[in-house]
Amino acid sequence: MLIEPRIQSLDDMLCASCWARQLSADELDQVRRDTFVRTIPAGAYVCMKGEAVDYWLGIVDGLAKMASNWRTGKATSFVGLSSGSWFGEGSLMKDEPRRYDVIALRESRIAYMKRSRFQHLLDHSIPFNRFLLLQLNERLSQFIGMIEHERLLDSDSRLARCLASMFNPLLYPGSSLNCASPRKKSACSPAFRASASTRLSTSSKKPDCCASTMAP
Repeated sequence: MLIEPRIQSLDDMLCASCWARQLSADELDQVRRDTFVRTIPAGAYVCMKGEAVDYWLGIVDGLAKMASNWRTGKATSFVGLSSGSWFGEGSLMKDEPRRYDVIALRESRIAYMKRSRFQHLLDHSIPFNRFLLLQLNERLSQFIGMIEHERLLDSDSRLARCLASMFNPLLYPGSSLNCASPRKKSACSPAFRASASTRLSTSSKKPDCCASTMAP
């Protein structure tokens, strides 16, 4: 595997989430009370297309893919989701059935935050709203890049770009550029890591996404 997890528990994930670091101790306790963790085996569904959206989801430890499987038998994968990533906020805010499947690629521990707690943070926490704005913007940029790469790059370059996107420190704070499997030499070579580091250098230099911009 390419991802070397640093996040092992819900508390670790909250510590890695810039919005959670800005909460008061009482608010953080409320988030913990309204979030549970479930282990999903490899190949199983984390969530399914068409179901009601009752939780905001996060990958505590593991690897999953966001995909769409049609009744005709056609299927496509959108993005990978690794340790530390939160997802599903769009469906919660639009209050519509989920429009994609998420499937565990290996045994994964998934955080489920209740809709009511997500809504409370949306209504009362400026750092949480700032995080959501940045997350949605980063995800939009990721999908625009995928369309560009699909149209302009060859297959090897598309694969490299897809793998590099998994190391975005804002979308995937639990990711590492270290390799966990020597069998993935082509993707984990020094040249690939250098390319990924260059690709993400701008993102990694950004300030804390939830840091206040107001004067003291």
